Amino acid sequence: MNLHWSEESADDAAPRVPDDIADLNFRITCRLLPADHMWALYRALSQALPWLDDEPRAAVHSIHGAESGNGWERPQSGSDEIHLSRRARLCLRLPRERFADARELQGALLDVGGYQVRVGAANVRPLSSETTLFSRHLAAPAGGESAFLEQAAAQLAGAGVSASRMMGGRGHVIRTPDREIAVCSLMVSGLAFGDAIRLQQRGLGGEQKLGCGIFLPHKGIDAVA
Repeated sequence: MNLHWSEESADDAAPRVPDDIADLNFRITCRLLPADHMWALYRALSQALPWLDDEPRAAVHSIHGAESGNGWERPQSGSDEIHLSRRARLCLRLPRERFADARELQGALLDVGGYQVRVGAANVRPLSSETTLFSRHLAAPAGGESAFLEQAAAQLAGAGVSASRMMGGRGHVIRTPDREIAVCSLMVSGLAFGDAIRLQQRGLGGEQKLGCGIFLPHKGIDAVA
């Protein structure tokens, strides 16, 4: 009896995360930063990396402290500063062809709003295959949580992304010299694998160099709800 069959290995069957865009994580030496540090951080980075302003696919993550709840809810201590642990990282989401350029930050001393940040070695962290994602900051319209979720749903639909569940978090403000950006955190779940990758690669909304609309994996919306 002649038999023939073909079996996919687990590796062949699993969806593969593309590597054309990923996070470049830098070790940093810094004990304190302003809680509202995104504008100062971006200006310091753009001075050190002159190409950053003109790179449309670049995004700058906010640096969060040990008590940030993985960034889902902003600490409500009332302090104007955040305390950083040794595990805190400076993270840029970049196209792969910019990794070598960005590594020029290694060894740099950045002035972030009067606070000194020494930048150390970098490693690449691929995007996640998780289908529950959250963004620490997404620009929010006036009108409260309902208006925010309606806007987020419209933005997701415009990007061709379908999420079965969404949940907004606490809001705060990112300040620049000439404006204030009201933001809220957003969690989305029930994403298809391709949509989750697309959302991480492209982000949502604007102001990604100020930490907005950047999506990260989360363990699940039920744990937060």
